[in-house]
Parts: sequence; structure tokens; C-alpha cells
Amino acid sequence: MTTPYKKKLIEVAIPLEAINAASAREKSIRHGHPSTLHLWWARRPLAACRAVLFAQLVDDPSSHPDRFPTEEAVEAERKRLFTIIEDLVKWENSTNEEVLERARAEIRASCGGKLPPVYDPFSGGGSIPLEAQRLGLPAYGSDLNPVAVMIGKAMIEIPPKFKDMEPIHPGMKERNHYRNAEGLAEDVKYYGEWLREKAWERIGHLYPQVDLPKEQGGAKATVIAWIWARTVPSPDPAFAEAHVPIASSFLLGSKTNKEAWVEPLVDKSKKTVTFKVRRGGTKAEIAAAREGTKSGRANFRCLLSGGAITADYVREQAKAGNMGQQLIAIAAEGKSGRNYVAPNQMQIDAALVAGYESDAQSFRDTFLMGETPTRLTGGTCHAFGLENWGKLFTDRQIISLKTLIGLLPELREKIRLDAETSKIKIDQQRLSDEGSGSSAYADAISIFLAFAINRSADRGSTICSWDSSPKMEALRNTFARQALPMTWDFAEGNPYSHATGNFSSNIGWVFKVIEKFHPSNTGQEIQFDAQSVEIPSGSVISTDPPYYDNIGYADLSDFFYCWMRASLRDVFPSLFSVLATPKSEELVATSFRHGGRESAEKFFLDGMSKAISNMAKQPSASAPATIYYAFKQSEVAQEGISSTGWATFLQAVVEAGYAVVGTWPLRTEMANRMVASGTNALANSVVLVCRQKGDTAEAITRAEFIRALKRELPPAIAELQAANVSPADMPQSAIGPGMGVFSRYRAVLEADDSPMTVKTALQLINAELDEFLNDLHGEFDADTRFAATWFEQHGTDKGDYGAADNLARARGISVESVKHAGIVDSSAGKVRILKRAELDPDWDPAEDDHLTIWECCQHLIRVLENDGEYAAALMLKKLGPDRAEMVKDLAYYLYDVCSNKRKDAKEATSYNGLIAVWTDLTRLSATIRIEDVNRQSAMDI
Repeated sequence: MTTPYKKKLIEVAIPLEAINAASAREKSIRHGHPSTLHLWWARRPLAACRAVLFAQLVDDPSSHPDRFPTEEAVEAERKRLFTIIEDLVKWENSTNEEVLERARAEIRASCGGKLPPVYDPFSGGGSIPLEAQRLGLPAYGSDLNPVAVMIGKAMIEIPPKFKDMEPIHPGMKERNHYRNAEGLAEDVKYYGEWLREKAWERIGHLYPQVDLPKEQGGAKATVIAWIWARTVPSPDPAFAEAHVPIASSFLLGSKTNKEAWVEPLVDKSKKTVTFKVRRGGTKAEIAAAREGTKSGRANFRCLLSGGAITADYVREQAKAGNMGQQLIAIAAEGKSGRNYVAPNQMQIDAALVAGYESDAQSFRDTFLMGETPTRLTGGTCHAFGLENWGKLFTDRQIISLKTLIGLLPELREKIRLDAETSKIKIDQQRLSDEGSGSSAYADAISIFLAFAINRSADRGSTICSWDSSPKMEALRNTFARQALPMTWDFAEGNPYSHATGNFSSNIGWVFKVIEKFHPSNTGQEIQFDAQSVEIPSGSVISTDPPYYDNIGYADLSDFFYCWMRASLRDVFPSLFSVLATPKSEELVATSFRHGGRESAEKFFLDGMSKAISNMAKQPSASAPATIYYAFKQSEVAQEGISSTGWATFLQAVVEAGYAVVGTWPLRTEMANRMVASGTNALANSVVLVCRQKGDTAEAITRAEFIRALKRELPPAIAELQAANVSPADMPQSAIGPGMGVFSRYRAVLEADDSPMTVKTALQLINAELDEFLNDLHGEFDADTRFAATWFEQHGTDKGDYGAADNLARARGISVESVKHAGIVDSSAGKVRILKRAELDPDWDPAEDDHLTIWECCQHLIRVLENDGEYAAALMLKKLGPDRAEMVKDLAYYLYDVCSNKRKDAKEATSYNGLIAVWTDLTRLSATIRIEDVNRQSAMDI
């Protein structure tokens, strides 16, 4: 069907495997990655955002029949564009100006020479606006959450203001030029160290070194962390006045033969528990240390009486204010690993920060009185007495962070004075008033240092625990997962050490991100509700909205908001004028906030429908919109691609006025793309490609819809196959063209004139995909058709010869023919398909006088799995292009058989893995000359 607009690449095909592989790899990249600037939850991978934006804006070659008149020409041009995307998604190329400019040139060519603005009304962690800006597009974002807005401003609004500017700090090294945000990064690093030194001058005495015992060198050492156990009064009346530790572990280090652990020393007569650090020990002692005093979930045993300390008792004592804490060990820096020592009175006294208690309490009362979440999906500490943010921090932790924050006004004044001798404009216009001179620059640096302080808060609360695993022996951060779980023993890190979580390293993390910013256009981030925000005219929409109840962003972000409010209320007063982040308006289906599951779901869907309607009202005629949908893995596993949540979300999109014209599954959790890694796992999110539905859309009947599906879906699936979309991703990818048929009509009417639901449409699309794959079966040679059917019925198990004979005769062949082809074994009245391990390892298609597509497919997988990609590419070369395409078709068909009919996930993975590397195999095979290989083989002989 012809369209009134030029189709974009994303509406036809994209190199999905390359995008998914780059997105998965990105998770292992830390230093310099924007996600490390400031924590935000469920960020979209930058590689995926970059690829989607490019494909969303660049014309598909089929839109230019004058330039690409044949299918071959279209396919060749598509492959060229795919190569650009494959380069673009690599992390190493994220600052490669040559690669980026090549992508920008394609966008300009498809957009009439002008780069359109991109808008994300759910900007969150800012991945989409950041990647839009990297591609040279004006970037706009908005979010209801002030923490998200601040992250967005830091990433897309501030760097362009000070692009290519040299640093202003005194004593800087001479350098020819500074590109992008490198000068800004240098100043953040310099003034961050100034901030650290000033804070050390004021409170360094609160972090004394520790005296090591003779066996550990006998010198003084810098403390890495003070390790504490929470305590409650013993429930035994005989020891009621004594506090006892409730610790989930006494293990400090678990390296084999170098174990370190805390041994509690119990004195019942004095009603005390003290601690000794031990090295080594028996397996039983180390196993006991690993368990601490825990006897179950929030249940412990009393070290004084041996009696039980129940979870209810702990909760009751905590709420009554009777939970305390006891220093049980100190971890210190060492020349060859960690040193652990027992606490002494000097260290205990330093931790109590005598003389600073009122300062700490005053700061709590002013900034940290907000309530911690009463419920969170991953757990919350609220029920155990930590009901406000101030109670998540010791006095020393608060004094440390408060001191850094208190120095920020002085720092801003110093920056303004230093700027007088630089090239920057000297003025008083603040950053919040869109300034770009010295005062705005001082504000900008203090924002990035506030982020470093927030990183320190994440590493500096009593939710942080000690990781005793052999490779770590280090401090965990507060948000090791998306929750605020109760920790029974916690580690208080030293912000002035050289270990994980120190303030200098937090400055360093921020510096490395800023240094790699690549602001290629302007950006703007504002606080606004997506349901009513005014989107700039002509903007291209790309957004990643929240999904149901996966994450309570507002509840979690309050942890950072309270510190950010203390740091930045003078810089952006409008963002930090309230005590906590907005919650009742947040588009998340939180049952306890909305009076139950049903009303929470209704709130979410109503709000999401309004937000999507708001997007659809302000369309860009030149490009489609893209909306990311995050799957719940449990939902997909139980209900498949027509799951209720997915269908409901699609329904909301369609009812908002969009026609869904593409769906692309993104998999960002893949550990490795190789065959054995389970690459047939379902995608964890899908990108919906949407066009505004035309005003002239008509209604059609169910029968007309099915006929349209049969007419339009097969060529669309063929294009997806040509783009090597993996079999595992095919069901979700095929939804796009299928929904394109469904959603371009005003309604599809059932027999009773009621409108067809999206869920029903999804089921019909899936049925049509099955029919398409089954039709592939008829195009294979007779031996392969026999093998495919026999495999579907029996796998590689034995079946009766009589049934096999009937099946073979129906295909005009005999069982002996299939046996002669090397596909089956037939003996003792039984027939079975040969396993790949039983195939001839020296098989050569050129020497096979009874060649079948079945053999070609199985041998290709065998060689790929055993000998790697080069050997598989060589075999592909020998097969030739026509047979290769038939092998690919068979792999799609057999994946469907294994996955959906035989439920054999292991075998399905092999077929999926072959398609996953098909692009690389075909590229590699194109470089191989058979005559060269033959000549080398002869020389080897």
C-alpha cells in the first residue's frame, strides 16, 4: 500500500542485532558513561537511542524509487545505511566526529537540509535528548521530577553554553585548544579538589588514621570504612539493659586462605559483647561468621542469652527509638590488600563527633525530615525505624556532606573572582535566568559538584553494606538495587580515603562524563507534566515513558532530592521550592497510593492516554514518533506477545490518535551474542513507531482486516528476514507492520459491529506469522520437507518406520532417499533424525551428490558452534547465495518449530544464533576467495 509520506528507515528495517549487541555491551562501560554522572533508574541505552533517532529521521530507500528503482538497489542502499548505524552504535564512536558527521549528513539529506528538534516529554535520565544533541539536533526534554530535570539540564543545557571554552582556574596547563566541554570538565575537577581540601581543613580530624597491630606492619593506616552492626536491647529480662548486635554477617573478607572475620566476645557477667578480628579459621568458624547473628528474614539470636530476637521485636524496638549501632571492625588501606582491626575507644569517639551533634540534628530538621517510602517493590527500611531521610545517616556522615554543601556559596564566589582574569563574560546573570557569563558558570560548576556530593551520599548512608566477596572487599552503595532495603550491619566509608566512594573519586567520575560530552546543538530541559506540556512546533517525538509499577521514581529520587535541595536551592529556586518530589501526579501504577490495583491501573492508563494524546496532537509530518515500552519479564513469560499489559498499552496508543507502523524489540541484558548465551530470550523492551492517524480513516470488517493482513504482512516479514531480524525477535517485530494495518483504520468491526480489541488483532497477526513460516516449508526440497516434518513430530527421538515411510511417500521420495542424503538413521524398524554431533566433520557441499537444504543448515550450525565464524563463512561461501537464502529460511522455520511447538529452548537457540550472526557471516564470506583457500589447503597438505 502506498503512503502519503516518505517512509523512514525505522518503518521498514533496522540492524537490530547490532543495536542490541551494542546496547548490551554498554552496560559494562562505566568511566565516562553519562549514567555515572548521577544515578537514575532504568535508563535507556545510549546506543539504542542513537540508532532509533537516526532511523527515525533517515528516509528508507524505498521512498525514493527515482534513485533506487529496483529491489536490488533498495537493498544495497539499506545495507549502506545499516553500516552507518553499526558504526554509530559503538561506544568508542560516541565522540568520533567523522562517524557522527556521516550520520548527521544522512539526517540532513532526509530532512530537507534542516535538522529538526527532538522532544522527550518523559526525559528521566536524559538518554534520548542527549543522543539527539550528539546527532546535531536541537534537544528538548521535560519531566515532572526535579531530580530528572536537573540531570537533564546538566547533560543537554549547560554544556552547549560553555562549549569549546578554556578553563578559568588559576595555574592551568597551557594547551592549544579545548573542545566541547573539556574546559568545563577541567574546572569541575580543579574546584572539586579545592572543595575537598577546604572540607578536610574543617573536619579532617573526624577521620583519624588507625594504628595497625605489629603483625600487619605496626604503622598508621588510612581507614577505608568503619563497619557497624545495629543493636537492640536483649529481649531476655536478665539482660534487658544490654544492647546486642543484630548482624547479617561477621565476614570481612572471603579470599581463600586469607579470610577475615569478626569474632564476638561475649561476657555474660558484664552483659557486654565486644569484638575481635580473626584471620583464617576452620570451615565451621567461617561459615558461622558468614551468618552473623541472623536466623531468618529479620530474625536474629541474642548473643547474651541465646534466645530468639524476632522480626516483630526488632520492628517494635526500632519504632520506639531503641535501635542503636555498635562499631565492630575497621577496614584500612594496606600495601597488599585490606587490613582489618578491632575498634578502639579513639575510633569510637571520633565516630560520635562530639560537639557536632546539634549541627547534625539541625541539618536533619531542615532538609532531611521527609518520609522514606513506606512501600517499595524491592523492599524498604521504613518499618524498622528509619522513617525519615535523616535517620539513614550517622551524625558524622551528615556533618561530612553538610560541610561540602556549606562551602558551595564560597566556591561560587571564588569562581566568579577567578573568572575576571579569563575570557568569559563577566556578569551577574544566573544560570536559572539563562545566563552564560561568569555567574552562570559558577552556578554550572556548583551543579556538577552537587552531583559529586550526591554520589557521596549514595556511598555514605547506613544502607551501605560491606561486600566481603574475594574480588571486592569494598563498600557497596545505597542503591545497589532499585530499593532501600534494611541493612543490619553497615559500612561507613571514609570520604577522604583512596578507596571506593571517596569524594575525590566521585569528582573524578563526574569529570570523566563532562569531558566526553559532545554538545552539537542547543538543549533545554524543563519541569512539566507530560499530559499538558506544550511541545515545540515541528518537533520529532521520541520518549521512554514509565511502565506501570516497575519503579517508584519519585519515592527513590527523594533520597537525592533532599541533598540536592540543600545544595542547589539558591541556584534553581523554582525546582527546589518544595520539600519532596511530586508523587500523586507521577504516572506510575502504585496501588497503595491510588487505593488498590484496579484504580492504580486506571490512573496510569488514563494519564498515559492523555500524555500520548498530547504528543499525537503535535505531530511532525516529516517523521514518525517513537515510544519505548518496557516489558515485565514475568508478564511476557506468562502471556507472550499478546500479553494484557502490552495489549493495553498499544490500545492506549491507538486510541490517542496514533497508528502503530513499527515495533522493534530491544534486548539490553544479553551477556554475549554468541550462540550458547541464550540469545533467544525475549526482549525486555520494544520501540513503537507511530504516525498520526489520518482524519479520513475509515472502518473495515474483520474479514477485510484479515485479507489486508494476508496481502501486506508477508512482504513486510520478508523484509524483516532480509534485514536478518533474529527468529526470537520476529514475533515482536512483525507486530509493527501488522499493527500498521490495524491502526490506520478508524476501527475494525467484529461480526456484532463492536470494535476489535488490540489483543485480538495481536493474536491474528501472530497467526498470520505462523502461516507465513509454515509456507516456507513448501519451498524446500523433498528430503528437507520430510526432515522438517519428522523433526517437528519426533525431534531427534526414534519413530516407527511405517509412519516415516508414509510421510516420505507423500513427498514423492522414500526413507532410503533421506538416509542416503545423510539426514536420518534407519534400523530395526525405527527412524530418527541424526544429531549434529553425528554428522561427518569433513562434509563438503561441493562433493555431496545428494545435497539438501537440511544438511546445509545443520552443518552450517555445527561449524559455527564448533569452529567459529570464519569457518562458517567459508561454508556459506561454498553453499552459494541461493542455497544460503534457503538455509536462512529453514533456520527461521525450525526456530518456530523448536520454540513454539516442541518447546525446545536449547535447540531453538542454535537456529536463533545462526541468524544473529548472519550479517557478519555474509560479509565475511564476501571477502573469501575459494581458490585461495584451496591453494592454501594444498600447501598445508
